Amino acid sequence: MTEKITINTIKAMKGLDPIVMVTAYDYPSALYADRAGVHITLVGDSLAQVVLGYDTTVPITMEEMLHHTRAAGRGCQRSLLVADMPFGSYQKGPADAFENACRFLKETPAHSVKLEGGVTMAETINYLTMRSIPVMGHVGLMPQSVHQMGGYRVQGRGKEGLRALLDDARAVQDAGAYSIVLEGVPMEAARQVTRELAIPTIGIGAGPHCDGQVLVLNDLLGLYDQFVPKFVKRYAEMGKEMERAIREFAKDVTERTFPGKEHSYE
Repeated sequence: MTEKITINTIKAMKGLDPIVMVTAYDYPSALYADRAGVHITLVGDSLAQVVLGYDTTVPITMEEMLHHTRAAGRGCQRSLLVADMPFGSYQKGPADAFENACRFLKETPAHSVKLEGGVTMAETINYLTMRSIPVMGHVGLMPQSVHQMGGYRVQGRGKEGLRALLDDARAVQDAGAYSIVLEGVPMEAARQVTRELAIPTIGIGAGPHCDGQVLVLNDLLGLYDQFVPKFVKRYAEMGKEMERAIREFAKDVTERTFPGKEHSYE
């Protein structure tokens, strides 16, 4: 698949081809993700933790998200570029959410926004989608609600948990979202949600039965080691390799073996 990916591309992949989504926060990471063939590049608010060093995603601001979405957008040529709406940018009400979502579509190359919440956010999602703003939903474990949830806890367990998860997912779909992220839910619950929805589900810590999968780039590359969730698979240990290379550089400088003649001008 070489043509530009749109929300219609993503919707058409439901039940057919697995959707690949990764996060990216700057030009080089988005460029390499795009070249690798991902379908969706998400400028996630996980930026707060894995790049900016905050303890949670809550402190990140609109200005920080806009800045990094612009940077990632310069490297994103083929994949669908989605921007996370940060905490506080959409919870006040639909009109406020619309104003902030417009900033992403007008001031960055983003094609869509993503926001957290099910039943409680259905009105806002509908308000946005009825005004030509594509929305990706997000239910289950919602990192922006970490304080209210009492930590990063698996959601959707038991009959009541599953019922609430299904209610949230249906509400997001009925409000007009074109896809939905399921985070931190039992795999059988994710399977049931995926079966019942007409829009694609993209899992993170939701097992193998979703229509697609997403991971935080820094997690899969081994660039963040403060906390490694059970659902993360390391595909590289680039953090350790970076440290090794920098140590080698420091050793060469200390021992005066760098720069050599081959690195110097006559």
